[in-house]
Amino acid sequence: MGRPNTALAINDADRLQLSALVRSQSMPHALVRRARSVLLSGAGKSNREVARRCGVSAPVVSHWRRRYQQHGLAGLHDELRPGRPRTRDDEQVAKLITLVTQRKPEHATHWSVRCAAAASGIPKSTVGRYFALFSLQPHRAKSFKLSTDPFFVEKVRDIVGLYLNPPDKALVLCVDEKSQVQALERTQPVLPMGLGYVEGVTHDYYRHGTTTLFAALDVLDGTVVSQCKPRHRHQEFLRFLKHLDASIPPGLEVHLIADNYGTHKHAKVKAWLARHPRYHLHYTPTYASWLNQVERWFGLITQQAIRRGSFRNVKELVHKIDAYVAHYNLHRRPFVWTATPDSILAKLQRLCKVINGTSH
Repeated sequence: MGRPNTALAINDADRLQLSALVRSQSMPHALVRRARSVLLSGAGKSNREVARRCGVSAPVVSHWRRRYQQHGLAGLHDELRPGRPRTRDDEQVAKLITLVTQRKPEHATHWSVRCAAAASGIPKSTVGRYFALFSLQPHRAKSFKLSTDPFFVEKVRDIVGLYLNPPDKALVLCVDEKSQVQALERTQPVLPMGLGYVEGVTHDYYRHGTTTLFAALDVLDGTVVSQCKPRHRHQEFLRFLKHLDASIPPGLEVHLIADNYGTHKHAKVKAWLARHPRYHLHYTPTYASWLNQVERWFGLITQQAIRRGSFRNVKELVHKIDAYVAHYNLHRRPFVWTATPDSILAKLQRLCKVINGTSH
């Protein structure tokens, strides 16, 4: 059993933490094993006995026993090991970051790893590591559009207020139309997905006409009411409003959130709304369709039912849309809106400061 040695002195606080480490299911196995060996050493077990129980060698037990005596619990963690010295100091790294973030290459619109390496004199592999370390992605760009609506703040507060605090005995519906939904038929059969390769779809297709998808999303429970129509004029929008009106109980107020498309502001639409005073239309700010939650739902149906489909005619396309809506309503989940008006306006303010700071 090996020569008996003096029991390792462990105070009560360390013993509690070591016991917690031993019972842990998420900590690294090496750390758990070290904690167990220290606890067994504290119980007076010999190094060989501890090594047998922990599945390590006696010198390893002696090493971690000594580390605990010298450094306490911190000694059970791995020491930082010396490695290859840095070949680039902080000033050189700062120059690279400044070059990439504040200047453009003379012969291109954005930096690449090789381009930045040539301009800075740093090897491309090192530049690539610095790009990853500082999350620099000059090859990517995001699009944005600032609203020019003079009543942007008021409209944001109005619509977000409906999302975060909907009125009692009222429906809040996000309404819009997805126009020009094309019935595209692929010129060749789709190659099915298999092990090691993705589904194959031809890039060319036959056009078989279009339809317009009108949809209203209930903010409270996520239900979608939809209709497909051949065009998207004010006549079709009016018929969709009448379809909505027939499906909504008469005692409810209805708040409609819509964008500034001319169809929604047509004189006949306004006249219909005037004859139905329970309807209240809320317009999103100009260039701010992201405030309308039904746009997110349009993204879902496009991704999951339309984009990769192959339809021989418009009727097939409409049938696919109707089937998707029916299935979606069976498993509906409302979108969770968390942004407040103040957080949206603060983010816009930060964006404007960045634009003003980089404009020439």
